[in-house]
Amino acid sequence: MMKMKKVISTISTTSRIKTIEYAIRDVVAIAKKLEQKGKTITYLSIGDPPKYDFDTPQHVKDALVRAVNEGHNLYEDSLGVPELREAIAERAKKYKIPITKEDILITTGVSEGIYFILAALIEKGSEFLIPGPSYPPWLSYTKFFDGDPIEYKLDEEDNWQPDIDNLRQNITERTRGILILSPNNPVGVLYSEKHLKNIVDLAGEYQLPIITDEIYDQFVYEKKFVSIASLSKDVPVIGLNGFSKAYLMTGWRLGYLYYRDPEHYLDDIKEDIKRMARIRLCAPGPQQIAAIAALRGPQDHIPKMIAKLRQRRDYTCKRLNELDQIECKVPEGAFYAFPKINMGTRWKDDKEFIIELLKTKQVLFVYGSGFGAKYGAGHFRVVYLAPLPVLEEAFDKVEDFLRK
Repeated sequence: MMKMKKVISTISTTSRIKTIEYAIRDVVAIAKKLEQKGKTITYLSIGDPPKYDFDTPQHVKDALVRAVNEGHNLYEDSLGVPELREAIAERAKKYKIPITKEDILITTGVSEGIYFILAALIEKGSEFLIPGPSYPPWLSYTKFFDGDPIEYKLDEEDNWQPDIDNLRQNITERTRGILILSPNNPVGVLYSEKHLKNIVDLAGEYQLPIITDEIYDQFVYEKKFVSIASLSKDVPVIGLNGFSKAYLMTGWRLGYLYYRDPEHYLDDIKEDIKRMARIRLCAPGPQQIAAIAALRGPQDHIPKMIAKLRQRRDYTCKRLNELDQIECKVPEGAFYAFPKINMGTRWKDDKEFIIELLKTKQVLFVYGSGFGAKYGAGHFRVVYLAPLPVLEEAFDKVEDFLRK
């Protein structure tokens, strides 16, 4: 008689993958369940400009169609289309970053660049210094590679500028690098040039690389963006940027990383990341051709976009600061606000506040602790991309929710 094999009821997954969290998308899952019950949700939670009243420039869309029709539908160089890398190097000169196309790698969105960098830097026992609060994938991917994300303080009382003393205190023999997010997601701070220089000096003192996420470099209001790569003479810098935000190409998934490394400290990392890029073949080809048109074509949509966002930022902060339970610093860049909520005894934490607001008023924000438990707790992130009438209705609901 044939012996029956035991049926496997579940397949276990690795402990590594269970560390992955992404608060921005996790709360959307709750909202979708409410939509299935017939509720209409106001989403002020995801930083996706084309989801609102911003559209990809027509000349960029036309370039994508031409690229497809002209046969750019095959595998490209794993490093990226050479002409696109040249265009990126030209753009870098605007920010006084002296790089060439050989210092640039095209990625499938900035997210892939984050993955590449942390795969090369982090292993079990490593520590990575991350601003608190910070964009969640930097935290999750550090844990994914068995490292420890260590939050250094962004000082809310100093309009979220980095606390250099706190940064120094967090450096140990296990530290593998210092991350900068400027303009920052979620708080919108633009690191001052003085703070950037202090970070360069600190990184040089401890022989650490600097990683700088610059995806919001064109989303600045009253001040001017300065790249830390332009200030570093010998400290190695790895930068990330992309086309999702400024060129309104979020769904196209195209980004890049660059190396500013005059002393060649990063040669091994650079070669190892190239090998990772070869494994995944290449970033999307037609999008790369269209991105050349984005960089070299008209840029007039950007100041128009910033003017609209400045108005929405000011309205958002005004409405939030009129509420007794909320305090909100005015962001200097990006398109996020990160208000503090006085929860009292009504809510146990910021996540409960966000979920109750969603279920009661159908307005969705993201809970602050999802951007770092140490410095994000007690806050929530607001995306102010929506038109003023949408923002007005949403904040009316928040006001009514807090009053009751």
